[in-house]
Amino acid sequence: MSEPTLARARAGDQQAFRELTDPYRRELQLHCYRILGSVQDAEDVLQETLVAAWRGLARFEGRSSLRAWLYRIASNRCINALRDARRRPPPAPVAPFEPPAPTRYGEPTWLQPYPDLLLEGIPDAAPGPEARYQAREAIELAFVAGLQQLPPRQRAALVLRDVLGFHTAEVAGILDSSEAAVKGALRRARATLAQRRPTADRQRTPPPHSARERELTRRFADAFQADDIDSLVGLLTDDAWLTMPPAPHQYQGAAAIASFLRASAAWRGGRRFRLVATRANTQPAFGCYLNPARAPIAQAAGLIVLTLDGEQVSAITRFLDLGVLHRFGLHQTLPGTSKLAAPVPVARPPDQEGWGRDPG
Repeated sequence: MSEPTLARARAGDQQAFRELTDPYRRELQLHCYRILGSVQDAEDVLQETLVAAWRGLARFEGRSSLRAWLYRIASNRCINALRDARRRPPPAPVAPFEPPAPTRYGEPTWLQPYPDLLLEGIPDAAPGPEARYQAREAIELAFVAGLQQLPPRQRAALVLRDVLGFHTAEVAGILDSSEAAVKGALRRARATLAQRRPTADRQRTPPPHSARERELTRRFADAFQADDIDSLVGLLTDDAWLTMPPAPHQYQGAAAIASFLRASAAWRGGRRFRLVATRANTQPAFGCYLNPARAPIAQAAGLIVLTLDGEQVSAITRFLDLGVLHRFGLHQTLPGTSKLAAPVPVARPPDQEGWGRDPG
């Protein structure tokens, strides 16, 4: 950190303030997303963090790094947001058809996918000996979903310590807590996450953008777009899950997932989905579109994220909130066609400051 730049920023120079904080914007937004589970909320809290930092810069004494000071502001803003009585899980959507009985009913989940394009520019350097999770692992959907099951302070403590590698004493300072309290929160958070988060053999997972990943996702897309349910189910692991946040219906195993897919196909009456490739949480994903009857365009129907295990798919997560699509550079409609659309790369989304709903 440049002392002359800091002095200029303290004197009211906004450009100097941006020079100080811009290197941390992307990683701070990702930090907020991990804790909040929502891209929109992460963007809002990031802006609140930067405003608070601008207003409080005169009180920054330099006893910690600027980065740690910004994480202190962001972490506590996230905790306040989670405790805000106005922040409620979204209402469970109503299915347009009678779905089969699920394997289980979950709680409406406050969870959105995170565009890989927003990960660009975040340092890849190892976070330090205090970290327990590798960078990619700590972005994947299963990890972020598991965090949402933890109380606010436990989420923040685990991310700061086990993901970012801050020492326990630093975490205590960031959260205005004691080291003993932080250790207790970490112990409880780790135990809960170990119980609720599925284990995966990371050596089996195809590397991102690899030929193995491309081939498996191509086969999935071909089967999904053709309503070839037998081929699609043949790609799944025995214990695969199909979930549709924020819908509570959750299906596990080939028989249960096939039952849901067949009910969906019957409701569509021959209309088929079209998929457009993208990436979310370092995982392969697709924008999902459906051609209404006799319509010249295909309407957005959500976003699908795949979790891969070896040469199979271990989880299909279909997000029903249409408001996330623009963050992936995806449109609400596609030109209609009589042919199935092969997945294609999406354009870069604009700069950010089915069942589902239109963006509001």
